Amino acid sequence: MYDTTLAKDEFQKWSKSYDKSILQLLLFGPSHRAIIRRLKARFGDRPFKVLDVGCGTGVFGERMRSALPQAEVWGIDLVSGMLDKGRARFQAHAGRIIPIQGDSERLPFANGAFDVVTCCNSFHHYPDQARAVGEMKRVLAPGGDLMLIDGYRDGLWGRLIYDVCVARVEGEVHHCSARRFRDLIQAAGLVDMTQKVHRGFAPFLLNQATAPAIIPTPHIGVAAEVRPRLMAESADQRRS
Repeated sequence: MYDTTLAKDEFQKWSKSYDKSILQLLLFGPSHRAIIRRLKARFGDRPFKVLDVGCGTGVFGERMRSALPQAEVWGIDLVSGMLDKGRARFQAHAGRIIPIQGDSERLPFANGAFDVVTCCNSFHHYPDQARAVGEMKRVLAPGGDLMLIDGYRDGLWGRLIYDVCVARVEGEVHHCSARRFRDLIQAAGLVDMTQKVHRGFAPFLLNQATAPAIIPTPHIGVAAEVRPRLMAESADQRRS
């Protein structure tokens, strides 16, 4: 069965050629641009803090910083080889792109730490996908957005590419159907979910959803303290 160890070994080998992969042109580049457009629409010129899960060598982080210089980007990847290959890129953006080695299913960040969590084309490698989405939701601030992209495998062409060709190369990875993504994201407690299919040689699905805003609770304790004083004032008024 496909597990974290297999994923780690696979990406460790791939790190040597990752930046030159044809997928940078066919899939990764279009995916990154799709999210950047949404980030621009969402934040404009305002600063925000984003976590990129499965950040690889930091290509997407650099693209975000180029298009959105007000963004503070944190990247997490399971594989040291990926982060090592991106070292020059991370150093060039020191303090604005911050790489961390860690597991998507156990994110080493506090609750509500980020305005946005992105995940581009690595989700099919996560053995426990429900737990990974739960962790992404946990580290989102109230009202923050999850933007999760992976290969779109619902159509005949998508099934051929992802369920046959990619699985033959990468092993027992799992590309979710659109319905499965909806189930995972809604089960994690995210709301206002939308999905958009991007067609092309390597079709992909962009899933976006929002962490619920915190609804303030009534100040029952204050009301309980005020009530006796109001009753006493009313009694004084009646006696007068």
